[in-house]
Amino acid sequence: MAPRAWSKLSTADALVLGAIQILMGIFHVFMWYLLLTLYIGQTPGVFGIYSPITYQAGCSLWGVVFILSGALIITVARIPYPCLITGAIILNILSILLTMIAVILTVAELFTFHSLSYRNYGQAKLGREVSRVLLLSYPLEFVVAVSYSILTCSDLGRDSEDNFTTVTDEAERGF
Repeated sequence: MAPRAWSKLSTADALVLGAIQILMGIFHVFMWYLLLTLYIGQTPGVFGIYSPITYQAGCSLWGVVFILSGALIITVARIPYPCLITGAIILNILSILLTMIAVILTVAELFTFHSLSYRNYGQAKLGREVSRVLLLSYPLEFVVAVSYSILTCSDLGRDSEDNFTTVTDEAERGF
């Protein structure tokens, strides 16, 4: 289906935004797998093991939501059904919320660091570097989700305004 003439978001733009979200989601899932293998390999020492709050909450695994959101954006670009558009907007709003929560948790993790056993220090240091890389990738996910949500919501608002008729218009058509 061709995009409407007044649409602010073209099909190509939607496809690019969806592809970016899918790639970011895959990146986050791979980073989660790296953290999983990193933190499972720790040995209990005198000071314990390093288990940051972002790892416990599974912030990197939230990339699955980014993948689903991007896939739904691509589906909507090809088949723009109203229920799919609503689902894409809902998933993008969820992505925005998860991104903000992940940024808050990652900043909290990076500002707190407890002493560790010398055996686990290298793993903790590498895990914190992965968290820094993820912290740099969250703004891109946030901007993609916000831009798609705003442009799609503005298009939906404009569509409902075009279909809106006043009582006087209806009365004039009757004559």
